[in-house]
Amino acid sequence: MIIFKSVEFRNFLSTGNTPTEIQLDKYNITLIIGENGSGKSTVLDALTFGLFGKAFRNIKKDQLVNSVNEKDCRVEVKFNIGRTKYHIIRGIRPNRFEIYKKGKMINQDASVRDYQRHLENNILKLNYRSFTQVVILGSSSFIPFMQLTPAHRREVVEEILDIKIFSLMNYILKYRIKDMKERQRDITHEFNLVDTKISMAADHILKTKEKSKLSKTVLEKKILLNDKEIKKLDGQVVKLQLKIDEWLNNIHPQHMDLQKQIGEHNTVFVKLDHKVKKLRDDIEFYKENDECPTCEQSIDENFKTDIVNTLYLKYDEADAAKVDLNGRIDEMRARNNLYIKIQDESRESEVESAKKTASIKSMHSFTKELTQQIGELGNIDAELVEEKTKLKMYKDELETINRQKERLTEDNNYLVLAKQLLQDSGIKTKIIKRYLPVMNKLINSYLAALEFQVKFDLDEEFKETIRSRYRDVFRYDNFSEGEKMRIDLSLLFTWRQIAKMKNSANTNLLILDEIFDSSLDYNGTDEFLKIVSTLSGENVFIISHKSDLNVDKFDSIIRFEKQNNFSKMIS
Repeated sequence: MIIFKSVEFRNFLSTGNTPTEIQLDKYNITLIIGENGSGKSTVLDALTFGLFGKAFRNIKKDQLVNSVNEKDCRVEVKFNIGRTKYHIIRGIRPNRFEIYKKGKMINQDASVRDYQRHLENNILKLNYRSFTQVVILGSSSFIPFMQLTPAHRREVVEEILDIKIFSLMNYILKYRIKDMKERQRDITHEFNLVDTKISMAADHILKTKEKSKLSKTVLEKKILLNDKEIKKLDGQVVKLQLKIDEWLNNIHPQHMDLQKQIGEHNTVFVKLDHKVKKLRDDIEFYKENDECPTCEQSIDENFKTDIVNTLYLKYDEADAAKVDLNGRIDEMRARNNLYIKIQDESRESEVESAKKTASIKSMHSFTKELTQQIGELGNIDAELVEEKTKLKMYKDELETINRQKERLTEDNNYLVLAKQLLQDSGIKTKIIKRYLPVMNKLINSYLAALEFQVKFDLDEEFKETIRSRYRDVFRYDNFSEGEKMRIDLSLLFTWRQIAKMKNSANTNLLILDEIFDSSLDYNGTDEFLKIVSTLSGENVFIISHKSDLNVDKFDSIIRFEKQNNFSKMIS
């Protein structure tokens, strides 16, 4: 279970440089209130940005930075999974994304995308879509479960039921099947090769027995054709070897030298980046301080101006050098990609050369056999003994290969069966079928608790059927906004209950954004609060701009106000 502890943000949307921290696990039910535009919903955007790198509302990343301060936008999210403490720091201007586990930062060698994938797949074990279905409800940019496509609905349910492992297994299975096909192709090729050898050996024995039909001229003609093909293959091997030698002797050393240069340039780039940051910090120090922190004497304004101007010049020079160096690194990386392409072509040439060399060797052996036949036409009995021995050896080899083919066919049948089980229509559907009655029962119980008297059913494709007490059939879109909100709330509570049963997307946090302000009437609000009050171990945050809510029903109240164009939190 994920226990969210706190979210802290500054210079984020309308909040200023003073950090705003909200404890997420302190109270059972917390009311967040404030006028429109006061920043009360900022916590939603900060939480989803900290975890998934994007806001809850439809806001571009650059627009998340406070428009007054225009820098140092930072969000920190702390949570526990079991006894393990995690701390996520994500920022803009400068960009920053760090994951701390037990106070130690997790290695950042991977790309930002892979780093995010590690957070979602290995730590949170849920993605943005599942998070917003289980943890958050409300807001105009939120897409309720009933408005998702069937594919996205299935993805959310698979995440909650913790059966996405079958999708991963299916992904791995595809590579196993691909490898199996290659092995079957190779063994078939080997089978055909040995079968050809058997045919050749049997044919040779027959021709040897029919010595009267075998002539030296025919054998010599075969040798001539064989030699012609060998010469052709020799020429092809020489051309391939020239490409290989060109790579090894000329291009590969240049490639190694380029990689070394890239490493050296990257080292210089890191130093320049550190210098730019140091100069920027020095500039900020002189701009924001009027006295020396060491000697506590005031700093002359003219001196400050001169030294700031000097630092700006150095900053601009270092920054320009950094940009120029980055361009050179990009150019060298582009050249490096070309070298890699040449390297791949060289490897392909090596493989092709090895194949042709093997063919030449086989043809030389065949020529040698033909030459021996010419020299041993008079010794038919000895030739027959040798050929029969070869034929027996080939047949034994073919029998061994045939057994291998049968084993591969059997293994392939198992893989095909596994593929059928791991498809969407396989084992996942069977698991979903088992949980559908539970889901529908929970949904209908919550709808009843919210005084919405309908019969709601999801089928295996997650399409809804909603019947009124008069047995009329409706779709989700047929209902009013208040009725849709009751359905959305029932689904939200159901997913959280299922997640607890499966211990998959299970969290302590539930955030409801302005659900009382437009869609729920008085009775709906009252019934909803009754349901929330029964939740144990839950930390529920309700965001509203209504001033007439019964505050006695909340354990804590947080008020947001706009002061000097900055959002301030008042507990």
